[in-house]
Amino acid sequence: MRLKLTAFAMSVVVLIAAFLVPVIPVRAQTPHLTPFVVDVLSPPRTAYGADDRRHLVYELRVANPTASEIKFTSVHVIDSDTGRPLLELDRDAIAKRLAIGGRRGAESADLGVGQFGVLFVHVALEAGTPTPKSIAHQVTAQLVQRGLSITMTVGQTPVQDPPPVVLGPPLVGRGYIAGDGCCDSIRHVRALLPLNGRFALAQRFAIDWEQINAENRLLNGNPKVLSAYTIFGKEVVAVADGTVVAIRNDLPEQVPGRLPENLSVEEADGNFVVLDIGGGTYVLYAHLQPGSVRVPPGARVRRGQPIGRVGNTGNSQAPHLHLHVMDGPSPLLSNGIPYVVDDFVLTATDSAGTADFDRAEATGAPLTLSLQSPVRPQRNLLPMDLMVVDFPRPPPDAASIPSAADR
Repeated sequence: MRLKLTAFAMSVVVLIAAFLVPVIPVRAQTPHLTPFVVDVLSPPRTAYGADDRRHLVYELRVANPTASEIKFTSVHVIDSDTGRPLLELDRDAIAKRLAIGGRRGAESADLGVGQFGVLFVHVALEAGTPTPKSIAHQVTAQLVQRGLSITMTVGQTPVQDPPPVVLGPPLVGRGYIAGDGCCDSIRHVRALLPLNGRFALAQRFAIDWEQINAENRLLNGNPKVLSAYTIFGKEVVAVADGTVVAIRNDLPEQVPGRLPENLSVEEADGNFVVLDIGGGTYVLYAHLQPGSVRVPPGARVRRGQPIGRVGNTGNSQAPHLHLHVMDGPSPLLSNGIPYVVDDFVLTATDSAGTADFDRAEATGAPLTLSLQSPVRPQRNLLPMDLMVVDFPRPPPDAASIPSAADR
């Protein structure tokens, strides 16, 4: 019976598309055979950006169960309650965001027979625009072998908008740049991993913090030398009161300039600290200097307390502090959630984008910065991709942690 139904289902899809309606609305509790299947991997949660916008960052899984190739022509994100349009992706935009099998680097606007893809979606809401309670997706596609165009409304999901997770600064000083941050950079936002039989995206709102010097350079000297990098060895501090739940402290530094080969998934974060800050929220600090982690599992820490030093351990090609917030204690298996930093000053942005940042990291060339004039003190917002910020010094607390050179 099940095999007969599968064959029957495919024929009915074709009949519906060819003879009944070109647009197939999906109504609650009313069964409709559909030529593609869409679901949301994790409901979006509002991120409050320092660009004066709110951001929804999430993933749609799209599958083709038919015997025909499917070409997607448009995706519209709409407010489920009002029908208000929030985002339109044309075919070219889909081709840059739909990753076949969820694999970065395998983007396409087409799905072959039996294929699935993951569409990485970013909706930016301008100031004054209400946050929708629920969103849905109007998807238009062509069944190539049948010459049919079909539009469906699918993938309805609630939008979670709880009070944001509030952090203090993770570093102290001036000139920190938010590498690969929210919301359209690739390395973190699309770091979807197939782990333990499911997809997980813990790094959705991660930032790789690096630091510029007085010449707007990330390093001064030989790019193969760790000490040439401005941020190397800088003290990392607790972003909130919390309890240390996991650490690693024994991995060696990597030679800068390229990612290490044959690294196991267990070593990807290098030396790290996972901090439980309450409310089911955890913070990961990754790629710390070997031997610099001085907070054992179970330790209670206070905001501003030193917990380690910036290094280049694990899956890292240059010294930096990788930080992300998640809904569980596992740095990889958890779901990444947005957060805000309660006190920083926005001073500039690398307006030339990721390519300029990568060039500066690889060569020591100065970044192409657009200065913020006047500088903008920020409260309770998320630093966005390639923003340059200053972090204030916390109140006096525990003694500083010695650097590797001091031990």
